Amino acid sequence: MTSYQLPPALTVSPVSHDLDSAIQAHLDQQTKPPGSLGQLEVIAAQMARLQNTMHPVAGPCWHGVFAASHGISSEGISPFPASVTAQMVLNFLHGGAAINVLCREQGVTLHTIDAGVEGDLPDHPELLRHPAASGTRPFNREAAMTREQLEHCLHTGAAVIDQKAADARVISLGEMGIGNTTTSAAVLSALLKLAPADLTGAGTGASAEMQQHKARVIEQALALHGSELDDPLGCLRCVGGFEIAMMTGAYLRAAARGKLILVDGFIATAAWAVAEALQPAIRDYSLFAHCSNERGHASALEVLGVEPLLNLGMRLGEGTGAVTALPLVRMAAALFNDMATFDSAGVSGPAEPES
Repeated sequence: MTSYQLPPALTVSPVSHDLDSAIQAHLDQQTKPPGSLGQLEVIAAQMARLQNTMHPVAGPCWHGVFAASHGISSEGISPFPASVTAQMVLNFLHGGAAINVLCREQGVTLHTIDAGVEGDLPDHPELLRHPAASGTRPFNREAAMTREQLEHCLHTGAAVIDQKAADARVISLGEMGIGNTTTSAAVLSALLKLAPADLTGAGTGASAEMQQHKARVIEQALALHGSELDDPLGCLRCVGGFEIAMMTGAYLRAAARGKLILVDGFIATAAWAVAEALQPAIRDYSLFAHCSNERGHASALEVLGVEPLLNLGMRLGEGTGAVTALPLVRMAAALFNDMATFDSAGVSGPAEPES
């Protein structure tokens, strides 16, 4: 089995808990029954903790869509041709995709990253061109990428955070790549020890028969790569995608820099799962935006032991679920910072218990 080493820039430190008592006391002194704002209080406390401040902020916000082509698409695992990946990148650049609309509505800075898209793409100020190659190789026949390509993706994902999201306090990531639900199912199956048939879903609209074929392709890959999949980076190299590998590097670098991470759906969870297997402290910096309607996401979230904020039946990808959840984060910060306390409002607090 090949040995892998993570770059120091991707090392994530656990958050400080020095302010925990002050954070909880502040929440309990606000004009409400303790805990009555539920998950909004949990989000606010998490932001205050990771920012190490009693005045957490939920902006600026940055979103990156990582795009790549997948060699596994040649195995008949998607009803859409591989060329749609490049066509959708053009749609992002023209501002016509769902993620463009959501980012504009929320005032979120958006960049698209070419992680390895097959086809010609134009120069554009919102397109960052860092391809590892023009797509991965079919992972049921050989490793999806070389070690050098994997390292390129991890370093590039980190560099994108440093260069484009340095001032952001909240980041979210999305993706585009025909075939990447199959790739993500393979990654999650290897990492979480879940059966491929329990993770393969419709993706871009695969029939029941095609979904069964996707599961068989993944089973072939698991048998082919064997113990190499036991290492998180070996798993990423053998059955991952360029965009998933770059997202892994971006997640780790964002956490290393103390940013709050909004994790999107099925594919984003696959990238995050690799990151968490490498650096478990990334949990301190992460919120799961929603439960995707893509089959297998709920099971993956359950095994990872995380709770999503929303369940709206979405399964588009692009990071749309993450940006949709952003207003909850902003409201949590506003409530923590601006809500009156019992003392400041002249409101009687709960009675002291009788001795």
